[in-house]
Amino acid sequence: MQDQGVGTGGPVAIKNLSLHDQVANQIRDMIIEGYLEPGVRIDEVALANQFGVSRTPFREALRTLAAEGLVVSQRSKGSIVRKLTSEDVQGMLEFLAHIELLAGQLVCERATDEQISDLLSLHEQMLTCWRARERMPYYKLNQEFHSRLSQYSGNAALSETQANLQARLKRIRFMGNRGVEVWDDAVAEHKEMAEALKARDGERLGQTMRKHLANSWLRVRDRL
Repeated sequence: MQDQGVGTGGPVAIKNLSLHDQVANQIRDMIIEGYLEPGVRIDEVALANQFGVSRTPFREALRTLAAEGLVVSQRSKGSIVRKLTSEDVQGMLEFLAHIELLAGQLVCERATDEQISDLLSLHEQMLTCWRARERMPYYKLNQEFHSRLSQYSGNAALSETQANLQARLKRIRFMGNRGVEVWDDAVAEHKEMAEALKARDGERLGQTMRKHLANSWLRVRDRL
């Protein structure tokens, strides 16, 4: 079954669900887009009914999101959308900036030509979404770009750490592209990344990625 987004008028019902990760995809999008706000308790009964699924896959989905750091389970309140402090966000973005600096350096040394082409293809798809102002598809491609770049670095520990931090920052990173000017600035940085990838210039790519993450903090700090 295809993933159904919630970016055009709110959450939609899920049909013919058989796997909990399909439910997790829907809840994750609701958190990212702000339909479920930080600190809010997730109403399991209402959402399970809305999606047309039983409580079992719904609770399995919540466990997946808890492992990603998007929700927190509390005995007295159930599952709560995780609320990050400004200090949490700044610290994670600082750390992620240095991880992706190294990833950029390593990917230019170790990635195959096919992997570089794959990253550049993702970049072009992102540009298509940006030109059409399709924010959620752009965001998901952006997340995939950063994930694959880390995977192609050839360093499993780096890739795992990057994935953990990226998962916890999903809502924050989505917020960072609100507004035409800041989104355009972020795209300009991605264009710099693409040029560095084409040239296999690891130092330039790493520094551009570090700058990109540092600027992400500047784009979101006043919204927290």
